[in-house]
Amino acid sequence: MTTTAQSPRPGGKPPLPEHFGHVVFISASAAMGGFLFGYDSSVINGAVQAIRDRYQIGSGELAQVIAAALIGSAIGAATAGRIADRIGRIRCMQISSVLFTISAVGSALPFALWDLAMWRVIGGFAIGMASVIGPAYIAEVSPPAYRGRLTSFQQAVIVLGIAVSQLVNYGILNIADGDQRGEIGGLEAWQWMLGVMVVPAVVYGLLSLAIPESPRFLISVGRNEAARGVLTQVEDKGVDLDERIREIELNLRKEHKPTFKDLLGRVGFLPVVWIGIGLSALQQLVGINVIFYYSASLWQSVGIDPTSSFLYSFTSSIVNIIGTVIAMIFVDRIGRRPLLLIGSVGMTLSLGLASWAFSYKTGSGTDISIPNAQGTVALAAAHSFVLFFALSWGVVVWVLLGEMFPGRIRAAALGVAASAQWIANWAVTASFPTLSDWDLSGAYVIYAAFALLSIFFVLKWVPETKGKVLEEMG
Repeated sequence: MTTTAQSPRPGGKPPLPEHFGHVVFISASAAMGGFLFGYDSSVINGAVQAIRDRYQIGSGELAQVIAAALIGSAIGAATAGRIADRIGRIRCMQISSVLFTISAVGSALPFALWDLAMWRVIGGFAIGMASVIGPAYIAEVSPPAYRGRLTSFQQAVIVLGIAVSQLVNYGILNIADGDQRGEIGGLEAWQWMLGVMVVPAVVYGLLSLAIPESPRFLISVGRNEAARGVLTQVEDKGVDLDERIREIELNLRKEHKPTFKDLLGRVGFLPVVWIGIGLSALQQLVGINVIFYYSASLWQSVGIDPTSSFLYSFTSSIVNIIGTVIAMIFVDRIGRRPLLLIGSVGMTLSLGLASWAFSYKTGSGTDISIPNAQGTVALAAAHSFVLFFALSWGVVVWVLLGEMFPGRIRAAALGVAASAQWIANWAVTASFPTLSDWDLSGAYVIYAAFALLSIFFVLKWVPETKGKVLEEMG
């Protein structure tokens, strides 16, 4: 008997699909929205102190400006599913690209505090859309055996975007002689930090023109021949395309265009939707974005000089990338649940150590310090926390959200879950400056408690989706 392209290799490992390289390009292009997600989310880290100084605002007002993008993100995430089902995944990507570009220009040239917040809300809407469309689109074009790895492109480029934003910030800060408000070409350094995002925003729009529409969307609007053309680009020759189209059509008939009502169960939402909401919320409530939004000012608050604080923000981003690569290697090998549990345990221990170290902070105002031993522990614990988050919850939550929901509610449920993630992100981001002023160590105790809670949540409720095709869900 002739061996097909789908036959397993010796040892049971399936071969790479014939068009795998093209699928990788498609997935990476769609995940460019994730790069912007990471870049736009964390670039503000370099401007926190400059915004505080320029507009003479306190911690409460500062937190609202920093967190403003997250309000837009929640709205964008909640509506992206419906928009994608109506006009297609590719059009959503293009809209998101335009919004990112507008936000970058506006944020770099604000004339008041309120319009800076407005531009950040617009950018946040784009982030929310990208957070939903990226993993959903990639899941719909990926071969099942490699879907987890390909969907993890979303998180890979998110962390790459975070790292690049910190590197750009560090470079601009050095050009401005270490002053966030130093003038470069008629603008302050922090304005350049926010404006550089125009470049990847335009690249995202151009890449969206080079990739095909999702076959599931095409079939949903009756364009079966166009869908067949896309499937020939992503499926192996050994796959029966007629059967695949019939399988997708059957699944779509079950979907009946999901509405919010379809997500409801006996107690509010359906159980699987609650699990998605719980995963999304816990991913943020452990405090990961405190590192990426406030790390420069965080390290300065315990006596570290500004240039070093920016460097530590960048090294945290490098650790984030390393952890993400680890997750991409193992997510399809050992499964989703084991990675989540490893990460939860590691995060709990790391956050507990950080809390202990920060409890030794002394002084006030500009005269703040922390003993060398505790300072070293704090830096190590912060980097360890980022590593354990990245190799687990950072990647796996996005993979699960792209594949755990039944097909009939997938788009709508993913939108609700992602929206919950942005709301939790907003709560952490908006509260951290005040919590930090109150008790920095206490803030980290709270984050450690949520990390501990995540262990029990995974053990009790999170399903394993490794190796299942999307049509099996539900």
